[in-house]
Amino acid sequence: MTTKELEIQIRQKKSFLCIGLDVDLHKIPSHLLTFDDPIFEFNKSIIDATHHLCVAYKPNTAFYEAYGIKGWQSLKKTIDYLNEFYPEFYTIADAKRGDIGNTSSMYAKAFFEDLGFDSVTVAPYMGKDSVEPFLAFPDKHTILLALTSNEGAFDFQTKKIDKNELYKQVLETSKTWKNSENLMYVVGATKADYFKEIRKIVPNSFLLVPGVGAQGGKLEDVCEFGLNSQIGLLINSSREIIYASSGKDFAEKAQEQAIRLQLAMEKILS
Repeated sequence: MTTKELEIQIRQKKSFLCIGLDVDLHKIPSHLLTFDDPIFEFNKSIIDATHHLCVAYKPNTAFYEAYGIKGWQSLKKTIDYLNEFYPEFYTIADAKRGDIGNTSSMYAKAFFEDLGFDSVTVAPYMGKDSVEPFLAFPDKHTILLALTSNEGAFDFQTKKIDKNELYKQVLETSKTWKNSENLMYVVGATKADYFKEIRKIVPNSFLLVPGVGAQGGKLEDVCEFGLNSQIGLLINSSREIIYASSGKDFAEKAQEQAIRLQLAMEKILS
């Protein structure tokens, strides 16, 4: 999916909501545990209840890898379900990969070709030869970790080197890489004060923004400086939506939370 197609979806749905499918078997409703594949049943119910309110879904692969081969099968069934029944959706593999070139090529093949994701999150620490193999795939996006929402982000990302913060150097340098037009960036909602500076460096790029809701980030703060003429934002919410209820009404309650966010986004877009 191209960014233009993503923008069209956002304007049609009046939403730039991304829902994180971070499935923990200890947190999903207990009645689902009787199914052969409770993870997929949970995801399917969430997707069916919220598809008209969001434009993207983001499974964090750790929540699937933790359950071994069965977890990977659940992940594949989830992405296959999206690609077959809701092909207009933008899909993100939140895998945070990044390694030497030939390894990155295999990671890219796994997520883009074998699983069929539109994008994957990648760590920039090893530099361009660890990222360019992902960027080589046409009509696929590499979402680079730039300034994350966690407390430990201040350990390295905001440290100054030659009077410039490291996250700014990551942004500036990444623009010089081959096929850099296929880059998006992760910027945490808890770092809303930084969005003005980030937009000076990457004014036209899409930003994936986790941390709204459970982590304390505020939608309005992010949008003040994060929005651009192409919208340019995907606001991710995971726990606040998918775990809105632990009962049999979990999908209905997830929908209610998604509606609340969608309506706030519609108001901002108007």
